[in-house]
Formats: sequence, structure tokens, C-alpha cells
Amino acid sequence: MQDGHSGGDKNWVLGTAALASFMVALDTMVLTSALATIRADFSAPMEMLQWTVNAYNLSFAVLLLTGAALGDRFGRRRMFATGIAMFMLASIACAVAKSIVLLIAARAAQGAAAALTLPLAMALLSAAFPREERARALGIFSSVTGFALIAGPAMGGALTESFGWPWIFWINVPIGLAALAMISTRLRESFGPALGLDFPGLVLVAAAAFALVWALLRGNDAGWTSAEVLTALGGGIVLAAAFIGWELRAKAPMVPMRLFGAPAFSSGILASFLFYAAMYGVLFLLPQLLQTALGNTPLGAGLRLLPWTATLFVTAPVAGALVNRVGERALVVTGLLMQAIGLGWIALVVAPGIDYSALVTPLVLAGVGVSMAMPAVQNAVLSSVALVEMGKASGIFNMGRFLGGVFGVALLVATFSARSAGNSTADFTAGFAAAMVTSAVLSLGGAIAGWWLPARDRTVAAPAPKSS
Repeated sequence: MQDGHSGGDKNWVLGTAALASFMVALDTMVLTSALATIRADFSAPMEMLQWTVNAYNLSFAVLLLTGAALGDRFGRRRMFATGIAMFMLASIACAVAKSIVLLIAARAAQGAAAALTLPLAMALLSAAFPREERARALGIFSSVTGFALIAGPAMGGALTESFGWPWIFWINVPIGLAALAMISTRLRESFGPALGLDFPGLVLVAAAAFALVWALLRGNDAGWTSAEVLTALGGGIVLAAAFIGWELRAKAPMVPMRLFGAPAFSSGILASFLFYAAMYGVLFLLPQLLQTALGNTPLGAGLRLLPWTATLFVTAPVAGALVNRVGERALVVTGLLMQAIGLGWIALVVAPGIDYSALVTPLVLAGVGVSMAMPAVQNAVLSSVALVEMGKASGIFNMGRFLGGVFGVALLVATFSARSAGNSTADFTAGFAAAMVTSAVLSLGGAIAGWWLPARDRTVAAPAPKSS
């Protein structure tokens, strides 16, 4: 058994984990404001450009649970340092990429490294802090991660505008070096239960996700009834069914299917998949609208996302406090209806020459809505499983939301491309409006899934009478 950490040691673990999480979370968002510049530099079509986001999300999603298992088996500190070093090297590869294909490959490597880094940061944090102090530590950790998500577009825009888009990746080198120095001098090694690695499940879920995304990508160009698209779609469905079948009989499944027997777990996973699909799809297209159609610089586009993203800071803590009072279902359904209305509103008003002020109110509405749903749906999922399975449930939740992001970006790009016939501002806004309708429908689907969350039982048992 590992000795307890002193106060100073615990703070070093918290600082190192938060720094690594900041770096990884930043790279899920920092690219958004640079996409229009990257598209122009590489003359990349939208269908190819979306892989700069989806390659990261897909490799991160499918390797997330494997990353945690590798840390448990070979040492969390050792594998945590390995993940950060890999992330730095992949970031350098992104920065020096000379083609869109090389950039996509490097982004996939970044996602794999992130899948090793982020779950182990949380595992080290959980091992360092006793139960009575863990909530405070995780709150600080989550705040740093949330700040990275909010600041990412503006920071990416500032770096792109001032130094060029490669600097959104070069910035990871000093952050990674600082984290590695802290790991080597301040962190202790810890291990978890040495469970088996589910390699067949990993291969099946990755192949299924790739095939389904490929079908969405190629539908407009190759034809939705073409042999290529039908084969990819059919293959993805078969592989997904094979994954479920394998997980049902595997000795150490990466996704225990019995967890989905709890209505709160299955409804929560589905709702989060759908609303993260809507959110990531909008994050991919909205900064490009702000630059292509509204004429903003990369920094200007990043700053104009703040009415949407910054609502997370204000709303999420309030929603988290309200969960025990009103229940998860009310917050998820109300929040996702607000997001659906906000995104549908944008679809109705967006047009060539639109003033940015017309987008502020629907962006705030959508941002407040999804910020209400986020903590509620996560609480519903984690509260539906036994304490010993909370780590596995958290991994499945994060895997589902990133796969939702992959699906959402692919679906919205397909919708955009079907309506955007050329490169004019009018073509871009027409495609963007269609994509926003799709994202609103995804949000509405998330609200419907949230309706199936069990209602919170708010009855409190009366206190037992005192014995005389």
C-alpha cells in the first residue's frame, strides 16, 4: 500500500495534474479559431479539414479506457509522463506539418497521447487526496480544465493572428517540459488493479466509428446510394454490433454492457452523445463563419465565441448546486431545449452581411442551456453505478461524449457541404444555416433522451425519534 501524501506533496500532484489537463483540454478547442487559416494555407476542402478535429477526438475516445488500464498495470506516474512526452512530440509534428494529411496524422497521435494523459491525471489526483479532500481537489482540477476550454478559441486566435497557426501547437512544448519536470521531482508512483486489456473491443469500436464517419464524409461526393458509402455504412453497423457482442462475453470488457441496464446510465450516455455532437459540430463551423462570412480575424472570432463558451463558468456551478434540489432530468431537458432553440434561432437569422450582435442572444441562450445539462447528465451517469465502478463509468461517459463530437462534426460537415455549392459568402451561410438546423435537431434528441432519466426522489425520511 502506498503511504499517504503530505500537504505539500498533494499540492504538487494537484498542480501537475491541472497543468497537464490544461494542455490537453486546450488542444480540443485551440484549433477552432485557426481552422479558416489552415484551410486556406493547405487549400483543404471542408471534408478533409474536419479530420484535423475528428482525428484527435476519435483516437482520444477509443483509447481513453485503455490509457487508464495501462497506468494501473505499468505505473500511473510512468505512463503519465510517457503520455505528456508523446503529446509534446505530436504537437511538434503538428507545428511542422507541410500538408493537411501530415497534420491529420499528427493530430491523431495527439489524441492517443491525450488518452494516456488525462485519465491518469485524475487517477493520480484521486490516489493523492483522501476522500474528504478529493471533492475540493477535483473542483480545482475541473476549473482549470474549464478555463482551458473557454480560453482555447481566443488563445488560438491570438497565436494564429500574431505568429501563425503552428504556434497553437508550439505552445505545448514549454507546458509539457514544465509538467515533466514536476513529475520527475515531485510525484510518486502508484498502481491500480492489473486488469486485462480489451484489445479486440478497442479495435472493433475504433473501426466501427471510423466506418460510420467515413460514410457521412463521402455521402455527398460519392452519392448516398453508392457502393462505397453503403459498404462503409453497413460495415460500421456490423462492426458496432460485433463490438456489443464481444463486450457481452469478454472477461474484462472495456464497456461492461450491464451498466446500460440502469435507465439513468443509458439515458445519460445517449443524451450526452447527442448534445456533444451538436456542440462540437457548431464549434467546428461557427469560427469559420465568423471569419469567412463576417470578416473577423482569428482573434476576433475567438473572442466572439465567449458569449457562448463563457456561460460554462457562470452556469455550471449553479446547475451543479441545483441538481440535488430539482433533479437531473429537469436540468437536462430544460437545458437542451434551450440549446435547441438557440441554435435554431441562429439558423433562422444567419445571412450574408448579418451583424454579429444578432447572434449574441441565441449564443448566450444555447450556452446557458448546455452548461445546465453538462453537470446534471454527468451526475446522473456516475450516480447510477456502484462506487467501485465509478471510474469505469466515467471513462465510458467521456468516451461517449468524444465519439459524439466525432459524429457531430462529420454530420454537420456533410449537411454543410450538401447545401454549400461554392465558395461565396452566400453559399457558406446557406450551408451553415442547414448545419445549425441539424445541430438543433441533435439537441432536441438529447432533450428527449434526457426525459427518460429517472425523476429525482426528493422525499426525505423523517428523523427517528430520540430515545428517552
